[in-house]
Amino acid sequence: MKDKIVITIDGPSASGKGTVSRVLAKTLHFIYVDTGAMYRTLAWHCLNKGVDVSDPKKVASACRYWKSKLECEDEQAFVTVDGYRPVEEIRSSEASGVVPFVARVPAVRKWMKKAQRDCLQFGNLVMEGRDIGTNIFPETNFKFFLDASPEVRAKRRKDQGVDEDVAKRDKIDSQRAAAPLMRPLGSIVIDNSHQTPEETVAELLQQIETIKAGLP
Repeated sequence: MKDKIVITIDGPSASGKGTVSRVLAKTLHFIYVDTGAMYRTLAWHCLNKGVDVSDPKKVASACRYWKSKLECEDEQAFVTVDGYRPVEEIRSSEASGVVPFVARVPAVRKWMKKAQRDCLQFGNLVMEGRDIGTNIFPETNFKFFLDASPEVRAKRRKDQGVDEDVAKRDKIDSQRAAAPLMRPLGSIVIDNSHQTPEETVAELLQQIETIKAGLP
């Protein structure tokens, strides 16, 4: 990480981190990494293989042996399975319902941590998720935590056509033993309940410049 810049954007479900991170990465010409999509890809794989996601050992085994590959295309890093990249499939309500069970398995989080840190091979990163600033790249100077009210986040999910109980997801993510969702130490919190994505990106860019100016 010595010669690379990593901007971490954490936050709960529907906090806007996905949209904002994609725009920020494009603006800066950094590599965009959606870590949630990586977990969703494993969840989709488990569903396809009939893995009992309520059994952590079976999920860990599926993660250990799946034929996955870390790739980068059009300034975006992602995981393929058997040479295939699921895009629409991982956004289904079925996959969404399985993700929390997959993400809570320590062996899965260990595998994901290595894969996510390996994304540095592609260049400077904008990485979004739920434990990036606390667990994946705690050493970076550029840590942000996006949030919005539960009501706003629930409406965003509904508008996206995704059937997800954000309050339930928050509780699961915050209480899991392995790398729970929490505000990273030293991170800058941005509540975007009443902001457009463009306004949030503008605030992030301003904060990034301020941080850069303060570095030795």
